[in-house]
Amino acid sequence: MRPFVYARAASAQVAIETNRLPGAPNEPLPPQPHSQYLAGGTTLIDLMRLDVMQPELITDINALERTPAGLIELGPGGLWLGALVRMSQAADHPDVASNFPVIAQSLQLAASAQLRNMASLGGNVLQRTRCGYFRDVSYGACNKRIPGSGCAALDGVNRRHAVLGVSEHCIAAYPGDFAQALIALDAVVEIAGPSGPRRIRFAELHRRPGDSPHIETILAPGDLITGFLVPALPWAKRSVFIKVRDRESYEFALAAAAVALDLADDGTVREARIALGGVATVPWRAREAEDALQGQHIGDLALQEAAERAFAGAQPRGENAFKVELGKRTLLRAMRQAAAMEVPT
Repeated sequence: MRPFVYARAASAQVAIETNRLPGAPNEPLPPQPHSQYLAGGTTLIDLMRLDVMQPELITDINALERTPAGLIELGPGGLWLGALVRMSQAADHPDVASNFPVIAQSLQLAASAQLRNMASLGGNVLQRTRCGYFRDVSYGACNKRIPGSGCAALDGVNRRHAVLGVSEHCIAAYPGDFAQALIALDAVVEIAGPSGPRRIRFAELHRRPGDSPHIETILAPGDLITGFLVPALPWAKRSVFIKVRDRESYEFALAAAAVALDLADDGTVREARIALGGVATVPWRAREAEDALQGQHIGDLALQEAAERAFAGAQPRGENAFKVELGKRTLLRAMRQAAAMEVPT
């Protein structure tokens, strides 16, 4: 691990002001950020040890737990999840489990109990890919780590890589689970930054790789996620998260699905929200699948059509071709489970 400057901040504004190095280049989106925020550190410290990330300044923001960034609140407008809330806190919270089960399930199935106790929600949505070519600096061809160097995974070991949202420059899969729940529930992310606070749709936060895989989000230098607002919409209670992986604990998804449904009494779909994990380069909203279900009666034909549409644009490569069929079956399982839920009125 390389030397770095360590600082602490007690508020979002102090964190933003502190998280700058005097004289550091003010590039709008530098390939290697000069400074980073530290919460749980479960991804950042790991990548610093591997020499993948080399920040010169680390600003500890854990004191923000004593601000709204550390709170869970359910109100008329929906659910507020502070960015400094730990994964285990949100997963075990009764308001989350009963009103937004897909969120609780996505968190319960992630990482290990020890990591869930440390990792923050804000840090979780920003975690970096698990691509071996990204995490091993002995490989020179990784456009995420070294822009313009190439992508070794295209013709290399790519069993765990993405089939949706890929480009000729990167096929690395987004590794998180919680983000799928947020994107399926139309969540909003609150951001504090040098130019003031703002809110954006969570669906706008992550960027597909395109020709610049190293730029993973729309966040500018100094921007700090302070929380998430999940609207209390009709489909939130009828929601599930299904995760398929190589082993049943402490493992990243090969395929995952977050599904939320609003059904009429006769089983007709009024609204559907579907997100896919483990198979895409970013948290993936399957809008084509949602459109296929709209106005349809829940049944095998409608569900199968939705699953087919969800992967119609898949671009498998080499070892990861199995993910297309696995993704469809995972989505079918999640849709059937959501449809069968008994939801209190």
